[in-house]
Amino acid sequence: MTDPLARLAPVVRLAPAKLNLTLAVLGRRRDGFHDLHSVMVPLALADRLSLAAAPPERGASDSLHVEGFDAGAPADNLALRAVAEARRAVGGGWPGGPGPAPALSLRLEKHIPVAAGLGGGSSDAAAALDGAVEAWGAELDAERRLAVAARLGSDVPFFLAGRAALIQGRGERVDPLRGPLGGPGVLLVTPAVALPTATVFAAFAASGGRGNGSVRMTSEHLAGEMAGGLRAADLVARAGVLAAANDLLPAAAEALPGLVAFRRALFRVLGRPVGLSGSGPSLWTLYPSEDDAADAAHVVRDALAAGDIPPLGEGQPAVFATTIPEGPPR
Repeated sequence: MTDPLARLAPVVRLAPAKLNLTLAVLGRRRDGFHDLHSVMVPLALADRLSLAAAPPERGASDSLHVEGFDAGAPADNLALRAVAEARRAVGGGWPGGPGPAPALSLRLEKHIPVAAGLGGGSSDAAAALDGAVEAWGAELDAERRLAVAARLGSDVPFFLAGRAALIQGRGERVDPLRGPLGGPGVLLVTPAVALPTATVFAAFAASGGRGNGSVRMTSEHLAGEMAGGLRAADLVARAGVLAAANDLLPAAAEALPGLVAFRRALFRVLGRPVGLSGSGPSLWTLYPSEDDAADAAHVVRDALAAGDIPPLGEGQPAVFATTIPEGPPR
């Protein structure tokens, strides 16, 4: 009889970063989360996750090896949690059942900064969930995958969808949108300091917990435009409005002293609108192409070396030039 473990082929998944082009906070829910209205897009910047059957000598436990940015203790890693949740959801529904699906060895190449407003941990979780199901040769329908994703975290359902989307509820409602036509470039600058989402929402609550109605209007308008297909040039032309369309910006500035000065310095150096992704501290600027964003990255690195941008956190900021991939029609 063939050993079912021998049939487990290694699986590789890319786990993209995300960018909040808008983020309206509509109010606090009874479950303690907040209702959101946000247009989110995946980026070409991505972690790389490999999953394979764990060697028998390691026992029955999943394992994780991380290279690149520090992802914290393995026990707290969302990718490992995602594999465990996937195993529970699959149950005996894999070729070697009815017993539980076997342990997996995960290798994560971490290119996305942690606690940076780019959703790296949530993206890793979505990649691990999807990859584990494939590695086991199991079946898990879309509804159950979405339920597992929502349990793992508010951003995980977005990454499971894998495309530009309007996000509502606390993140569990994902309405696909068409990505910008032509793939605009994005410059990301991430200060070398973690800014946990919970810290920013606590500051938001302390300030009254109310969003700006104009942010929601901007978010609704952009969602409508992207549903019909929005050219990269038109998205870049809206950068000034979008850079202000984040209800968490004042709270992030309160939680991280120095963020306002850092953002203003970036604006002076680049001469373009600078927005905040999610709860921060990553800052973004839109460009017509990835090449233009790469040129801007050089400008920022030179400005940092010259001291034209004030320090924030310990060490130099991470500077990335990336792009928003053009999505398929809705």
